[in-house]
Amino acid sequence: MAIDLYIALALFTIGFLYASVGHGGASGYLAVLSLFAIPVSEYKPLILVLNILVAGMAFIQFKRLGHFQWKLCWPFLITSIPAAFFGSKLPIEGDMYNLLLGLALIVPVIRLLGLSPAERGKKKDISILLAVVLGTVIGFLSGMLSIGGGIFLSPVLILFAWSNAKEAAAASALFIVLNSIAGLMGHTGEININSSSILWFTLAAAGGFAGSYFGSRYFHQITIRYLLTAVLSIACCKLLFFM
Repeated sequence: MAIDLYIALALFTIGFLYASVGHGGASGYLAVLSLFAIPVSEYKPLILVLNILVAGMAFIQFKRLGHFQWKLCWPFLITSIPAAFFGSKLPIEGDMYNLLLGLALIVPVIRLLGLSPAERGKKKDISILLAVVLGTVIGFLSGMLSIGGGIFLSPVLILFAWSNAKEAAAASALFIVLNSIAGLMGHTGEININSSSILWFTLAAAGGFAGSYFGSRYFHQITIRYLLTAVLSIACCKLLFFM
C-alpha cells in the first residue's frame, strides 16, 4: 500500500506539472511506472485514456481564457491523427522504448533552455507546409510511443516563434486529445484496471485538473516555459537512467 501511495503521489505531481503547460502527461506517467518497475505495456491504453482526460481539462481551462487559436492546430492535425493511428500499430517495448522516448525529449529540453528573451518576444506566421510535415512525424512517433505528442508540439510552436507559451499549451492540449484518441483506436491490447491503478490515476487526474487551473490562470509565460523545460528534463532523466 505504501508503494501504491508513492506512485499515486508521483503521478499527481506529474499530472499537475504537465497539465499546467497543456499536456496530458503520458510520457511522465510512463516514466514513473518504469521507475517503480511496473510493466508499462499493461497500462498503455489506460494511460492514453488518462491522457485524453487530463489534456481535455487543460484545453477547456486554456480555451476559456482565450489562449486557443485554431490556426496553430489544424495544419498539424490533418496529418498527425492518421499518423498516430498507424504508428500505434507498430509499438516499441522494453529498454528500446525507454531509450527512444528519453532521447526524443533531449532536443526540446536543450532548445528551450537556449531561447533568448528577444526570440520569445517575436511571433511569426505559421508555415503550413512545415506544420503538415512535422505533424506527420510527431503523430507517427506519438503513436509508436503511446503518448499524445504535446511534448514535441509545444517546443515546436515556441521555437519557431509561432505562438507564445500559453497559446502553445492550448494548442498542444487539443493536439494531445485527438492524437491520443487515434492511438487508442489503433491499440489492440486490453485496458488493465485494478484497485492500485484506480488510486494512481484518480490522483493523476486530480493533479491534472489542479495544474490546468493554475497554469491557465496564474502562471506567467516565463513560468510556463520553465515548467515545460523542467517536466521534459524529469521525464528524460527517468527514462534514460532508470531503465
